[in-house]
Amino acid sequence: MAKLQAGNGVQWKDSKSQRGTVENLAEYESSSLGSDSELNGVANTEIQTDKYGFIGGAQQSKGENEDVPPDVLRQREAKWLDMLNSWDKWMAKKHKKVKLRCQKGIPPSLRGRAWLYLSGGKVKKEQNLGKFQELDGQPGDPKWLDVIDKDLHRQFPFHEMFVARGGHGQQDLFRVLKAYTLYRPEEGYCQAQAPIAAVLLMHMPAEDAFWGLVQICEKYLPGYYSAGLEAIQLDGEILFALLKRASPVAHRHLKKYKIDPILYMTEWFMCAFSRTLPWSSVLRVWDMFFCEGVKIIFRVGLVLLKCMLGSQEKLKACQGQYETMELLRSIKPQYMQEAFLVEEVIELAVSERDIEKEHLSQLRRWKETHGELHCKSPPRMHGAKAIMAAEPPSRQDLKQNPTIIVEVPQTTESKKTTKKTKPEKKKDTSPPLNPYPLSNNPPLPSDNLSPSESQHLQKDTPLQGSNQSLSSAEHDTYL
Repeated sequence: MAKLQAGNGVQWKDSKSQRGTVENLAEYESSSLGSDSELNGVANTEIQTDKYGFIGGAQQSKGENEDVPPDVLRQREAKWLDMLNSWDKWMAKKHKKVKLRCQKGIPPSLRGRAWLYLSGGKVKKEQNLGKFQELDGQPGDPKWLDVIDKDLHRQFPFHEMFVARGGHGQQDLFRVLKAYTLYRPEEGYCQAQAPIAAVLLMHMPAEDAFWGLVQICEKYLPGYYSAGLEAIQLDGEILFALLKRASPVAHRHLKKYKIDPILYMTEWFMCAFSRTLPWSSVLRVWDMFFCEGVKIIFRVGLVLLKCMLGSQEKLKACQGQYETMELLRSIKPQYMQEAFLVEEVIELAVSERDIEKEHLSQLRRWKETHGELHCKSPPRMHGAKAIMAAEPPSRQDLKQNPTIIVEVPQTTESKKTTKKTKPEKKKDTSPPLNPYPLSNNPPLPSDNLSPSESQHLQKDTPLQGSNQSLSSAEHDTYL
């Protein structure tokens, strides 16, 4: 397992030290952080949690990035809510504007919902209602369950959602990964899927995270998690070929010391940089990745290689294969900083056409040297627009379902006024709809009260006309 350190955040060690790290963490969890509630109780007094939920580790935010001003954030939220309410029209007629807003960063409050719409996971979910619950209820293949269970505590061990062994985060992660092995039994489970699913779970419920994982595995990165890892090897060669144009100096250096791309780009690409970059940069990269597709992952890789190996001055310290690999394992923080990285990624001229052209070239070479591919993966979809064009959704598939509906009863005076005045077209001022309906209605607070107490509660509460109780809002933490 990777040991978290300053800088890059991932530093590989020998297996003995890896095992020690895992055991120490497990001992720490079981002794002091046995449950989510216990962790939450400690967090207020002893553990400093950053705004992303990290309580330590290299990916914990140090507050170096400036927050978006509240008024700007509110404006962006309003724009995104408008887009999500007319998603098919925006994607068809104003895709460039959607792309620009993804590059600026999706508002945190709507990130999970936006990712699900961009990836096509929302449509997939609506077209397969009840499928996740069906898979979740099945026992699963024991050979995969054992491997998944061993990997749970390794995923973001310094994030409050996953720090507690057996906590709700680890439970949901297990459910999502198990469901995928049942959904695609021919693929089973790959360890690199775990951090992908974990990032999704930080932003959405388990069912949505499952369909987000399905879309990433089948549309964005097809073949990455199949046996043999042929797709990732091909993309490594594509990355190396694109580097020749992006940074000839870096390309010559890696070629000189015969450093195979698979040695440095496997974790980058398979985990979509979720284990490499500072967290604010991870989120911005994923915002663009869901909108524009795998070219964003290629661009990030090219930017990092160019920044670390792109000049003769920088290469003086790494005259050899070992020194070069050590440099790429500890990328300098300034090159991974959110504002710098996003600007470099946007400006780097690498298109879908460049990637597909190089893909065909590398595929021909692969067949000459290795023969036919053993794993026939579906064609790669380059972003949200391509996914929607390939599988056009219906309006019903994109409809947002509210969790709580509040009906305000009309007074007698307002009824009289309504009769006298002409009917006017009312402007819709209802709050944004919540796309995550609860599976069943929780009991009302009055269920356990005496008739007199229940009657008193109904008189005082403004929610008496609601279809669901206030406890629905307390359970819904993904808005």
